[in-house]
Amino acid sequence: MAASAPASLQVIAMHGWAGDGSNWNAWQEVSAPLGWRWACGERGYGPHAPFSPAWDGASRRVVIGHSMGPHLLDAAVLAGADAVVLLAGFGRFVPPGAEGRRVRVALAAMAAQLAEGPSEAETALRVQTLLRRFLVEAASPDPAELLPPGPADQPVAAAGRERLRQDLALLERSDGLPSGFPKEARVLIVEAEADRIVVPQTRALLRQALPQAEVMSLPGAGHCLLGSPVMAPVLEWLQGLDTA
Repeated sequence: MAASAPASLQVIAMHGWAGDGSNWNAWQEVSAPLGWRWACGERGYGPHAPFSPAWDGASRRVVIGHSMGPHLLDAAVLAGADAVVLLAGFGRFVPPGAEGRRVRVALAAMAAQLAEGPSEAETALRVQTLLRRFLVEAASPDPAELLPPGPADQPVAAAGRERLRQDLALLERSDGLPSGFPKEARVLIVEAEADRIVVPQTRALLRQALPQAEVMSLPGAGHCLLGSPVMAPVLEWLQGLDTA
């Protein structure tokens, strides 16, 4: 039986920490011939206004989240998804044991860099530097120059810094699947095997939390999935959602 019309699909996409909604521009361009409807969430770390997407009645509802993106969505939106794609994602970010202590130390150092003072201009530049350093790690082993434009391209204003602080704290508190995660949804986990942000122990915990999920592992891929052919297989997986 052939797949139903692809235009029945609505996608809500959510970026992760230090990203913005424009991260999904390339995804929308590649999938444009399929006629899918996209709504991209925006936290407002940079110059873009915050935006919380909602479903508009499409028969097939898909959430695509990068990193902590699903944790940043409204629980009711996430709960309404028929399928979820987790790109370099996680449930619990800080694993137990020695590795978890190392991660907490890194998060505490980032929180210190996000603190206010001594001046607006100094703080805005310091946070911009923090984001740039974070993105170098997130992009690795690919060069950060391959990243699309984002909040790290300019000094970070006070409102953006506050959201970054809130979300960093949420990152540290995350101890399981995000609130509202749909138990009956089809799930695709896309793992970046060279991820320097989501550690192997954390990736294993996600697989354990979602034993029904399909797993796609990308050898050599970093957290931002820059140099890996990720879009084509994910879009192919989505096209197969309605296949009988």
